[in-house]
Amino acid sequence: MTEIETKQQESLQDRFDQIQTLLRQYSKEKTQAKEEQIPFHPDYTELQKKLEELHSADIADLLEALPLDERLLLWQCVKSDRDGDILLEVSDAVRESLLADMDDHEIIAAAKELDTDELADLAPELSNDVLQELISSLDTQDREQLQSALSYEEDQVGALMDFEILSIRDDVTLEVVLRYLRRFKEFPDHTDKIFVVDSASVLKGVLPIKQLLLNDPDILVSDVMSDDPVVFNPDNDAYEAAQAFERYDLISAPVVDKNNKLIGRLTIDEMVDLIREETETEMLNMAGLREDEDIFASVWRSLRNRWAWLAINLITAFIASRVIGLFDGTIEKLVALAALMPIVAGIGGNSGNQTITMIVRAMALDQITTANTFRLLRKELSVSFINGIVWGSVIGVVAYYLYGSWSLGIVMTLAMTLNLLLSALMGVIIPMAMVKFGRDPAIGSSVMITAITDSGGFFIFLGLATLFMGFGILPATS
Repeated sequence: MTEIETKQQESLQDRFDQIQTLLRQYSKEKTQAKEEQIPFHPDYTELQKKLEELHSADIADLLEALPLDERLLLWQCVKSDRDGDILLEVSDAVRESLLADMDDHEIIAAAKELDTDELADLAPELSNDVLQELISSLDTQDREQLQSALSYEEDQVGALMDFEILSIRDDVTLEVVLRYLRRFKEFPDHTDKIFVVDSASVLKGVLPIKQLLLNDPDILVSDVMSDDPVVFNPDNDAYEAAQAFERYDLISAPVVDKNNKLIGRLTIDEMVDLIREETETEMLNMAGLREDEDIFASVWRSLRNRWAWLAINLITAFIASRVIGLFDGTIEKLVALAALMPIVAGIGGNSGNQTITMIVRAMALDQITTANTFRLLRKELSVSFINGIVWGSVIGVVAYYLYGSWSLGIVMTLAMTLNLLLSALMGVIIPMAMVKFGRDPAIGSSVMITAITDSGGFFIFLGLATLFMGFGILPATS
């Protein structure tokens, strides 16, 4: 981070601190007025002035960091013409709490400030009555565009495309294009190219802005345009489009229908938001959380979000305890086993999580195919085998020095190696099996791999110890 960026961040944090101090002051005054049973008429002028200095995205961050009562107070102080932009910036969970505090007229007024594609992003959060009233208030073109965007699934390009398009013909000079562009007060955001179409709006190519500025004004558009741009269809997968934006360093790209007619465009801001949301969702899913959670949500709501996988964890923990119970006699004969067995299970769980994270990421990037699956499995097993031998030997030596038993060290080394092999095998099989059954491979995968490596680790370690005792290789100490 540069010195300028650091100062900007510090300045932003100072403003946040000042706003939170004001909120605490208002809350204290309100409580005092209630205790003294006198009317409370706060002056929010200073708070509103500080909010005006902040970008909508910064206000969204601040709202997400506040408890519900302070969040709603701050929300009431935001100017109504900024409501729509801020609603788009906050997380789904926080947006729900803000919308619940607004009446229908306030929601409609906020939504009317948004472009059609932005309105489509907000529409799923609105009640049917509000949405219908909002649609009826739009002009014909905006109504058609909104209904078009809403007709696609949220993971399709059509749901994310922007309808603000600059288009030109290919048989005009760059001078004509420049005169045309000067008629606009401002360009659509993220305009790095102009779309070239024919009289029927069929896409013929794109004219990068840099070509427009660097070439002779008398040259025809057709001479400098690119006729093979990256193009998307509205029913394409949005995540694949995001990968294409990353691969080809795109800022914007055209969206065409089945007849190659230009109907919209994708922009980098939507793709960045999509990638961020997908990353957050995968993190939540791998931890067993069902949805994005407001950190200041009610206790009951947080419980509902978390209980399912905790219940599964309870079951798997009970299974692991029963596995240990099968070897009570072995543990009684050699108490050191009780101290060492969590190491085997813990290392196996960590290794399994590493494997499963790599596999889920590779699946998201479409790097795994039927042809390379076996090779991938063989590679992961090889890595785990080497790690098992190396680190198993290390812990085996430690066990020898702690308990003076070379046979216990061998048991540790073998158990560590076998459990790491199990974790690698399950780390590949679990996400692939989930995809096979039509499930998201990230959902609860870390919970499942930990459960398997815990139970498997205990069984392998204690099973080997029992076997070694049976052959007299591992002596009992009790």
